[in-house]
Amino acid sequence: MGLIERYIIAEIRRPVTIMVSILTFIFASYSAERYLTQATNGTLALQSVADMVMYKVIIGLEMLVPVALYTSVAMALGRLYHDSEITAIFASGSSPARLYKAIALISLPVAIAVTVLSVYGRPWAYTQSYQLEQQSKTDLDVSHLLPQRFNLNPDNGRMILAESINKQSGDLSETLIYDPAEGKSRIFRAHSAKVIDANPAAPVVELTQGSSYTLDHQDSRDVVNTFNNKLLLQLKPLELEPDNKRKSTSTAMLSISAQPQDKAELQWRETRGISAMLLALLAVPLSRTAPRKGRFSTLLPVALVFAVIFYAGNICRTLVGNAVIPLTPGVWLIPLVMSVALLAFLIRDLSLLRRRLK
Repeated sequence: MGLIERYIIAEIRRPVTIMVSILTFIFASYSAERYLTQATNGTLALQSVADMVMYKVIIGLEMLVPVALYTSVAMALGRLYHDSEITAIFASGSSPARLYKAIALISLPVAIAVTVLSVYGRPWAYTQSYQLEQQSKTDLDVSHLLPQRFNLNPDNGRMILAESINKQSGDLSETLIYDPAEGKSRIFRAHSAKVIDANPAAPVVELTQGSSYTLDHQDSRDVVNTFNNKLLLQLKPLELEPDNKRKSTSTAMLSISAQPQDKAELQWRETRGISAMLLALLAVPLSRTAPRKGRFSTLLPVALVFAVIFYAGNICRTLVGNAVIPLTPGVWLIPLVMSVALLAFLIRDLSLLRRRLK
């Protein structure tokens, strides 16, 4: 590794570290605020907040690290252009290819780490967060239900209201349960209720002395029943949405699936690392400014390019999942376009250097 490459890498390494730390802190703070709010509302156990934040940070690093690298490269090279250091490097006979080489050297290990995180870490974190959410966020866990308040579970729309709650025995008095379902809604009102099984996969509640109402959304065939004895009520289980199930599915399972949505998710994971590296390399020509010009003058085009690439990747994944775009190239279309653009920039830079030497 030459002196120029080491110098450029040193200029980028520190801002990358600082920016990853700042972005991680902001993302963790946002996630903590969200889950603390749910814990305050009684829909999430307080002791699960820290674990949920950790899993969300692992998931978010797939995006935070490439953003930090891309921004740091643009800012570091922008400063070198502003201070005429890049001009001095080229005047000494160095090729622009050395800039690309330096960025490739620092972005390669980052790309490998992002690939491992996307292929293995991200689905693992999704699996753990969903399991913890199901265990802790079940609306029938009396340990975090609040009396005289509408305890709403946003995942399934179920609502529980109780006058008082005995945390030790699991008994609820003067209880109202709203349980929505496809095409109908069920409402249960009971003098007392007891949670028999809080398992979100098969929740069971025992009601005593009350009424049940089944409201049909299609016509007027509503049903009203009254019970004086005990009624065992099996509520709708908490199920993950298809997109959430796919995110938590292992890469090995996705690779043997024939579903377009699974293939799109697989290709998305496989392209994260190479996209992070190509994004960092694209920051080299995008950060070019005239000497003594403002070092932040290129931040707007740099931000616009990132936004275009980010949304194009998401749109491409959706189109592949809906079979609008064929699996070949599939989600790899965006890295291919980025590679072509990078090659065009590199050819342009080398041709400009040859003209100056003449």
